[in-house]
Amino acid sequence: MGYIIENANILKETKLTKLSLLIEEDHIAAKKERIHHKKYIKMNAESYIMTPSFVLLDTRIPLNASFQEFRKYMVENFLLKGCTTLLTYSSITYESELTEKIKETKTALISSPIDFLIGVKISLRLLTPSFIRKCKKERIPAIFIDVEDLEELTNIPWGWIREALFPYNCPLVPIISNHLKKDAKRALSKWKDTMENEKIPAILEEMKEDQPLSVPVLNKIGLYPQKASLLHGAEVSYNLYLKAREIINVDEVELFHYHSDRLLVTVNKGKVVRAGEEVLFKPGYGEYVRVRTPSYFAL
Repeated sequence: MGYIIENANILKETKLTKLSLLIEEDHIAAKKERIHHKKYIKMNAESYIMTPSFVLLDTRIPLNASFQEFRKYMVENFLLKGCTTLLTYSSITYESELTEKIKETKTALISSPIDFLIGVKISLRLLTPSFIRKCKKERIPAIFIDVEDLEELTNIPWGWIREALFPYNCPLVPIISNHLKKDAKRALSKWKDTMENEKIPAILEEMKEDQPLSVPVLNKIGLYPQKASLLHGAEVSYNLYLKAREIINVDEVELFHYHSDRLLVTVNKGKVVRAGEEVLFKPGYGEYVRVRTPSYFAL
């Protein structure tokens, strides 16, 4: 039996809208100002601010830790923060180890209570058409590039790379090496100019950890709008924050960083995983997400 969430104050990035949601099984079946169905149970959400559950990038997950350490990390860094999907990556040194490294990371995350995606991190020298074809076969959502030398960007055969990426088009994501950090602005400018001039699907800024990934980024890696959205047809994963005057005009990132004390409920794929201070850790409830088509949803 489905149910209706009435008077939901839905926050999408910076905009607050009051709507009602019809929930059937584990997806949003309708989203309107008012929904009239007498047979459905109704939940009045007027006292809360609702957001989609968050997607976070985290490359420090203790994959080889004990189960208790792993559980503690997942609860503190994801479930208590309203995150129900994580993105991480495997570091690849040689093309031949791609499949095995992805398999190892998937196995290490088999007890994850939330869904997960696995990208790859490589040096620029490994960015070749044959490596990209392997990434396409594995449905890799993002290729993180360790940018160590800006001059290397001019030596890449970008025409071949663009051709190899098509039509899957998983984005390239820059990681500015430590020795370039002092001149990160110039490095990112060079990256942006190269990606735009060569028409390469890419994220133009470094992805920040411990911060909700934005809608444009989620779209490029192929997650939006199935996850991290409250659109018609999306999965039922959301957060409820206790409404108060001081959080009426904040955006999702501010809510995440500065008002976590007001997060009362997190629902993951239709199941309540956090209610007040109580957190339900369900080992293996998380699934490995294989992206079908990055940038499928036009923004």
